[in-house]
Amino acid sequence: MGFVDLHVHSIRSDGTLTPTELVDYAIDKGLSAIALTDHDTVDGIDEMMDYAKGRPIEIIPGIEYSTEYLNRDVHILGLFIDHKAPVFQEYLARFKQSRTDRNHKLCANLQGAGIDITYEELLDAFPDAIITRAHYAKFLLDKGYVKSRNEAFDRYLGDHTPYFVHREKITPEEVIRVTLEAGGIPVLAHPTLYKLGREQLDILVHRLKDAGLMGMECIYSTYTPAEEAQMKALAKKYNLMQSGGSDFHGANKPGLELAVGYGRLYVDDSILTEMKKALHTKMLFTDLDGTLLTDAKEISEKTRDKILEMLAKGHHFVLASGRPAKSILDVLEKLDIKESAKSSIGRIYATSYNGAVLYDCISDSCIETYDIPIPTAQKIFDLATAKGIHIQTYADTHIVSCADDREIAYYTKTVKLPYLVETRLGKVLSHAPFKLIAIALEDTERLERLRAELEASELGQEITCAFSHPQYLEIYSRKAGKGNALRNLCRALHVHIKNAVAAGDEENDISMIEAAGVGVCMANGNPTVKEHADYVTENDNNHDGIAEIIENYIL
Repeated sequence: MGFVDLHVHSIRSDGTLTPTELVDYAIDKGLSAIALTDHDTVDGIDEMMDYAKGRPIEIIPGIEYSTEYLNRDVHILGLFIDHKAPVFQEYLARFKQSRTDRNHKLCANLQGAGIDITYEELLDAFPDAIITRAHYAKFLLDKGYVKSRNEAFDRYLGDHTPYFVHREKITPEEVIRVTLEAGGIPVLAHPTLYKLGREQLDILVHRLKDAGLMGMECIYSTYTPAEEAQMKALAKKYNLMQSGGSDFHGANKPGLELAVGYGRLYVDDSILTEMKKALHTKMLFTDLDGTLLTDAKEISEKTRDKILEMLAKGHHFVLASGRPAKSILDVLEKLDIKESAKSSIGRIYATSYNGAVLYDCISDSCIETYDIPIPTAQKIFDLATAKGIHIQTYADTHIVSCADDREIAYYTKTVKLPYLVETRLGKVLSHAPFKLIAIALEDTERLERLRAELEASELGQEITCAFSHPQYLEIYSRKAGKGNALRNLCRALHVHIKNAVAAGDEENDISMIEAAGVGVCMANGNPTVKEHADYVTENDNNHDGIAEIIENYIL
């Protein structure tokens, strides 16, 4: 077992060691891996990685972003980033220009206070560094304007001094998005330093988790044992990976050492192993009808073998459908892969009712659910029936239909579930439903009009509508949907969203296809869906289109 340090600064921001010196120092300390996380710059990464080649240490490319939340600086670490990705370089160029503009304004303010300083002088004094307030403090100390770094901040550089210049407001959510798009793992850095209090910190972590935060710095140089325990509990509550680091700056933080912090720090390399697993595990989300299943509602031996192969290699398989969970589980039994998969590293999951239920098919347990409150569902039921449109919803074991009509007869030919006729939902539902379906076998324009009316009403704040079939209008919670289900399941399983592959053929698959790292439309898919896909299969659902996807993007 080794140990690592996932939060380190070099002279390229406000540290005092060069990237190459950090490599040598880390090896001397016995570290197996180190992450360079300079403030708002990646200028030292290539130098560090080139120098470390052939040496007994792993270099993790990273960055520490400065963002703003409730008028406080909140820092996000981006670990394992592709620092040359266009989306990342675009962000960095904009941020650097913003920082340069801010530095010119701060120099002008200090000049107004009688200090002989220019931005050009700072650049000359600290070549190849991203200029921060720490550099201003050293400049003022060296020139004799102050007697200590603390005095520099108290008189000239602190947030509440008359000379301070606020940076461009960049939100934590924005840099989380950029990090994910650059293939990295976003981590909330040293949460206790923000002095938010337990309740506000919980709110922040919840908010950032929803935005895609994957980890939290649970081990840090300044934490007390109680604070470390609190951070680990918060990470567990929101299912975040743990991270840890010293926040080493060299001589700029006296007494704080690489790898050990103030003497108590120890970050086990199992933390790094968990992150790497998140970066390498893949997950295939596949719609059922028209995608995984042939028109005869079967799969070939070739497709079945490819699914088992991906599971054996540790990748996950997700049945993503508008169907109820029971119907999906029935399909899984028919596919005859569940028993074989139990011995695999990878697992089988389901997102049913268009992402309203996330389900672990191996342990037969729910992961998360997103329902439609019964009063809201009743209003939709009443509106549809008043317009003469068939509508139905689901109890745990059966369908609740507005009428015993040809629409329900048509639907249950495919979805083999019993049904009862009842329009008073509160009378027959033991809990809020996950989905409603309006069906029109002939005049589908009536469904379009119903959809437009629902979305324009106050109900549109709670629900989303999408077609899963030209005659089926699906209605579900705004928190559900196949795209949200993909994001939510990736977060729950610590799978990076760049490794999610989604395949579908109809309109209700579009959000899933767009959310995935690779979105695929079947050859037999709706032309509109193909416009949103990264790839269209050569083979359709009757000719092993899913096997083609597994071969190209999973194995």
